[in-house]
Amino acid sequence: TEIDWKAYMQEVEGVANGTLDYTQLKGDTGPLVYPAGFVYIFLGLYYATGRGANIRLAQYLFAGLYLLNLLLVFRIYCRTNKVPPYVFFFMCCASYRIHSIFVLRLFNDPVAVAILFLAINLFLEERWSWGCLLFSLAVSVKMNILLFAPGLLFLLLQRFGLLGCIPKLCICALLQVILGLPFLLVNPVGYLTRSFDLGRQFQFKWTVNWRFLPEEVFQNRAFHAALLLIHLAGLGLFALHRWHRSKESILALLKDPAKRKHPSPPLTIVFVLFSSNFLGVCCSRSLHYQFYVWYFHTLPYLLWCTPTAKLAHMPKVLLLGVIELCWNTYPSTVCSSLSLHICHGLVLLQLWYGTAPPPALHTPPPSRRPAAISKKAQ
Repeated sequence: TEIDWKAYMQEVEGVANGTLDYTQLKGDTGPLVYPAGFVYIFLGLYYATGRGANIRLAQYLFAGLYLLNLLLVFRIYCRTNKVPPYVFFFMCCASYRIHSIFVLRLFNDPVAVAILFLAINLFLEERWSWGCLLFSLAVSVKMNILLFAPGLLFLLLQRFGLLGCIPKLCICALLQVILGLPFLLVNPVGYLTRSFDLGRQFQFKWTVNWRFLPEEVFQNRAFHAALLLIHLAGLGLFALHRWHRSKESILALLKDPAKRKHPSPPLTIVFVLFSSNFLGVCCSRSLHYQFYVWYFHTLPYLLWCTPTAKLAHMPKVLLLGVIELCWNTYPSTVCSSLSLHICHGLVLLQLWYGTAPPPALHTPPPSRRPAAISKKAQ
C-alpha cells in the first residue's frame, strides 16, 4: 500500500527543499516521470499529510476523490441516457481493483481521470475553453489523458473549424508552459525529456495485457512501432466512418462551420472521447494494474451506447465481469492477458458495427410513362 505513495512523497520532497532540476527528482521506484501538475497536487498532499507521514488522512482524501469522481461520471451518464440503472451497481461496488487504486494505493491516475471527467462535463455544457483548460490540467498530472486528445481535436474541428479551434489548443499549450515554467527555467531539456517521455520502457513483470508474449518481443521497438501504426489506423477509421457523419469530405472540418454546405448532425461528445481513449488502451504498449482506471468508468457506455435487445444485456454484463476478472488476476497470466484482448476486441467490434450509419435509402427514379387520364377527366 505504501510503496507508490512513499515514492511520490520522495519525488516532491525535493521540490519542497528547493530542487527544480527534474533530473534530480526521484524516489525509491525511480526518477520523477510525471509533468508539473502532478508535482503541485502531490506537493499539496505532502504538506497536508505531515510530509506524507499521515497515510490514513491521505486515504480519506482519496476516498473523497473517489466519490467526486463517481458523481462526475454519473452526471455524464445521466446526460447520455444510454446505460440501464442496474449497471451503476457494478460501477460502484463490484470492482475491488478500482477501490484499491483509489483508496489503498493512492495513485496519481485517479487524480488525472477525475479532472478529465470534470472537463468532459464542461464540454457537455458547451464550455469549451474551461473544458480545454481542465483537460490540459489532467494531462499535466499524467500523460495517459492524451489518449482522449484525438477525439477532442476532432470535436474542436467539428465545432469551431480550424481557425476557431486554434485558441482552444493555445489554452491547452499555455497551461502546460505556465505549470512547467519553474522547471523549464532551470533545466528545460531535463523537464521535457523526463515528464513527456513517450519512449519510456515498461517492465515485463508488471504487464497485464501482453503476458502471453515472450519478453524479448514485448521490449522490441518494432513491436511498439506496429502498435502505434495500428492505433493510428484505428483512429483514422473511426474518424472517417464513425465520428464523421456529414455528407461532405472530412476535410470540410477545416472550414468555418457557417461556410460548410452540409451541416454536421449533432455529435455524441461522449462517444468520440470514450472511443478515442479505448482505442489507445487496446493498443497500449503495456497496461499496469493502476491503468485500469483509465477506462473502467467508460466501459458501460461503450457497451450500451449501441442498440441493445432485451436478451443482449446479459452478455454485456458478462463481458464486464470477465474484464474485471482479468484485472484482478495477480500476477497476470497467459490466459488472463489473452482474455483481456478478446474482451477488448469484442467491445471494438460491437462499437464498429453497432454505430454504423444506416444505409442510404435509394428511391426509384420517377416513371417516364405518362399518367393515365381518368374517364371523368376526359
